[in-house]
Amino acid sequence: MRTSVRVGIVGLLIALVGCGGADDASVTTVAETTTTEAAPAEFPVTVGDLTLETEPTRIVSLSPTATEMLYAVGAGPQVVAVDDFSNYPAEAAALGTALSGYEPNVEAIAGYEPDLVVIAYDTQGLMAQLQSLDIPVFMAAAVATLDGVYEQIAQIGELTGHASEAEALVESMREEIETVVAGVEMADPALTYFHELDDTYYTVTSNTFVGAVYSLFGLVSIADGVEEGNDYPQLSAEVIVEKDPDLIFLADTKCCGQSAQTVATRDGWADLSAVKNGHVVELDDDLPSRWGPRIVEFVKAIAAAVAKVLAAA
Repeated sequence: MRTSVRVGIVGLLIALVGCGGADDASVTTVAETTTTEAAPAEFPVTVGDLTLETEPTRIVSLSPTATEMLYAVGAGPQVVAVDDFSNYPAEAAALGTALSGYEPNVEAIAGYEPDLVVIAYDTQGLMAQLQSLDIPVFMAAAVATLDGVYEQIAQIGELTGHASEAEALVESMREEIETVVAGVEMADPALTYFHELDDTYYTVTSNTFVGAVYSLFGLVSIADGVEEGNDYPQLSAEVIVEKDPDLIFLADTKCCGQSAQTVATRDGWADLSAVKNGHVVELDDDLPSRWGPRIVEFVKAIAAAVAKVLAAA
């Protein structure tokens, strides 16, 4: 992948994932779409500053996280267009609309005649431009805590007429993650990790949403304190080798083709504890970068990795 494209992707991930104190994390979970019988939705509905007089039937999502939430609460049939990063679920990708949330085209968005547009961040004054066309916009911004995940799912459920389905999904997520976390011992001393955003060694500290998820298992990022005030620092290979993390999580398997095998061939990395002991975890890039219903899969991947380390101790 060309450097400029890679840097753009890392920048987008940082913008979307957001940050927050690891201590604020509450135990959460992700679940399958519920089939609970839903009560008829009542409108108008108000969430924050947005009021919808009627249930939206033509929704445009410019956030892959919001897209996953919309489908998970049962609003998929109402979605008419998504952005070019919305590759899950398959029904969303199959729409083939590929709008840009990073460099949005207001005319293209308006062409779908939406009665609700969901965005993750307000780039190029997008919200004001859409509102000037009388198009309702909901800002589903990156969250700082796991409780924020639940709240946003509930909000999207309310706005789309699927409040009860959203409530059931949140409850299922809470229960599942609580079970997963409770089933894993906390290591003493705490295990350390390196979370790789791309193959130029951008990473996260514990003071991020991603770091908060790792903190559920008592894990500590080797990037903590390396660069004051920057929670998404670019580490040098020398620092990573010096810190010698217990676990390496690769969140660049799709964007940059990284794997346990490619990591082992890096200069000096073959002697890292995580490499020697088989504790390099290949993640689906999308899971840690999105704060939607599939965050449970990320939690399960961490749990399995920690359990493996403890079993080998």
